[in-house]
Amino acid sequence: MTMGDNLWGWQNIKGSPYLTCALLDPWSHGFFTRAFYPQLPEVLINYLDSQGKALRVKQVHGDVALTATEISQTPPAPDSVHPPADGVISDAPHQGVWVASADCTPVLIGDLTSKRVAAVHAGWRGTKARIVPKTIDRFLALGSDLRDLRIALGPAIAGEVYQVDPWVALEVGQSVPAVQRLTTEAQQWDYLSTMANPPVLPDGQPEKCRLDVRRINELQLLDLGLAPEQIAVAPHCTFQMEELFFSYRRTHTKEVQWSGIVSR
Repeated sequence: MTMGDNLWGWQNIKGSPYLTCALLDPWSHGFFTRAFYPQLPEVLINYLDSQGKALRVKQVHGDVALTATEISQTPPAPDSVHPPADGVISDAPHQGVWVASADCTPVLIGDLTSKRVAAVHAGWRGTKARIVPKTIDRFLALGSDLRDLRIALGPAIAGEVYQVDPWVALEVGQSVPAVQRLTTEAQQWDYLSTMANPPVLPDGQPEKCRLDVRRINELQLLDLGLAPEQIAVAPHCTFQMEELFFSYRRTHTKEVQWSGIVSR
């Protein structure tokens, strides 16, 4: 058990389990499991807030987070009724912000003072592009104090089973400022693979390694100045826990679970 595992707990609706995080107790929220599929946020919001309005975007593995107002003003993606983005930020009460995932990291954020919330989709590409720190920057620009933020990184594929090419691991790792400051790739690689709780792990196959994307996101957040106790990382792996979660890496099917949080 790692620090923070005790912050996570299972809830139940009509026999179907979903996950909550104690850091986000001030807000109605949930990391929903495959048991709720194919229900969409427009239905799931009713479990969290009967007055709530569901907000979501067309996820594109990018680095853009939109406020609720911006969502209503931004043209939709070509193949969607939703605008392209990977983060959703509330700007009024009773707004449920949602992201879908099936190995990528769902990140829910709350501000204790403004009661503003966000949901962020962080796969390896979004993590490389620093989608979560960029979302935090939006909070700060809107008047938040870093000390008031609480952040939960939900169920995702665990580093111990996520095989990638070394160039992917290095490029994602280079999104951490402490890694950027090292002058050679050899130094960067050494740092990422030998630090405490390393995000880059060895793989039995030559020319492959394992990558812990959630750990990279955690390192990005710590670098911003967030305290460890403001961040919770779920001890749940979408790939290994087949009975609870869809995993694109496991099945290569486009089935997702939704994660959402409601502003107060």
